Amino acid sequence: MESFEIGVILPGVAVQRRDGLTLAEAARHAERAGLDGVWHGDHLAIGGPVLDAPIALATAAAATTRVRIGTSVFIPAIRPLAWAAKQVATLQYVSGERLVLGVGSGGGPAQWAAAGVPYGERGRRTDTALELLPRLLAGEPVRLPEAVAADTDQPVQLAPAVPMPPVWVGNASAAAIRRAARLGDGWFPSLISPQEVSRGRVRLAELADGHGRPAPVIAIGGAAHVGGGPAAQAEIASGISGAYGRPLEEVAGIPLTGPPEEVAERLAEYRAAGAGHAVLGVSGGDWRAQVDLLAEARDLLRR
Repeated sequence: MESFEIGVILPGVAVQRRDGLTLAEAARHAERAGLDGVWHGDHLAIGGPVLDAPIALATAAAATTRVRIGTSVFIPAIRPLAWAAKQVATLQYVSGERLVLGVGSGGGPAQWAAAGVPYGERGRRTDTALELLPRLLAGEPVRLPEAVAADTDQPVQLAPAVPMPPVWVGNASAAAIRRAARLGDGWFPSLISPQEVSRGRVRLAELADGHGRPAPVIAIGGAAHVGGGPAAQAEIASGISGAYGRPLEEVAGIPLTGPPEEVAERLAEYRAAGAGHAVLGVSGGDWRAQVDLLAEARDLLRR
């Protein structure tokens, strides 16, 4: 049976407080349960308590030895590029090269304003980051566009050098698929159907072939409440609709609910569509118990 990896989004501050759980404890629990990765989002100012992604993931890396350490997703363009590269290199180093660098360019205009970075430049800055990160992490001297703008041509050279982690380009948009095909090792859309994954897979392969590159892997982001029933599914779908401005009927079937057997069947549909990984956020229930149920679904999927 073709393998399929399942990772989990680490609990946010509110869930940590509710469940009496630290990030280190959560990461260890996910690893012991048998999941394949622990992940953390990257947000600056969203009006609620949220931790800095590189620091949170460094904590998870120190508490584990096997699981992937993933960003879901890191926003390099909202930072000075040398600083973003230093954070990525440090995570790769302290995790023992277990980092998967999910990359995006979103977050909403307010966060970019808080960082002092023009929102309209996010696409160009993201492409530049993905083009230069491999050289920066390899320890090569690199002249940065930001340095040129500051009227200096002094190259930046970072150390210690580390291997470039796999880059999974987030978002389901056409621009994200193009970026993944040209610069990524993976395509990482969230909250889409297996049918959308299948269509994206075809386009991704066509574009990657045009660049003389192998087709990137596909990882899907999702929301799960294992054991939850129709009411839980409806509640999660309503939240997705409100947060992303998508019609409720479009997202009604996206949440992964029901017993582990049903969740495994749903994930098998994504695998059949071309995905090899799922990164799931827990959207209800005790976090530890949900992780255990996700691990059960993973085992069923692999039989």
